[in-house]
Amino acid sequence: MTSHQSTQTMKPATAAKKLGVYLEATPAEFREGAVSRAELNELQANPPQWLQDLRLNGPHPRPVVAAKLGVSIAGLARAGVTEPLTTEQIETLKQEEPEWLVRERATQAEVRKESARIKKKNAERQA
Repeated sequence: MTSHQSTQTMKPATAAKKLGVYLEATPAEFREGAVSRAELNELQANPPQWLQDLRLNGPHPRPVVAAKLGVSIAGLARAGVTEPLTTEQIETLKQEEPEWLVRERATQAEVRKESARIKKKNAERQA
């Protein structure tokens, strides 16, 4: 019996998520076809110019925007930020520091602090 290895493919949305880019900003040929695991690996190893530009300038998907601003995705939603943002827009927000950004960063810092405390407590319990 011979085993045939089928090529693993993924939807363009999944590939865009793994690449950290906003799907709607990718070229049409990327959005319209399935992406194989080998193609994804090649895009990660040797990103074409369009991918480099998207990663540098955006528009960025919510997880990337949240990470660049130091807030959670839920924090973005609470602030009404639902659209993808460009790097320039993110930098403007960082400089202007609106009240919601300061508040959400503080919330995120508290969440991280609490997570670290719980992790330490669990480690002590297991030791």
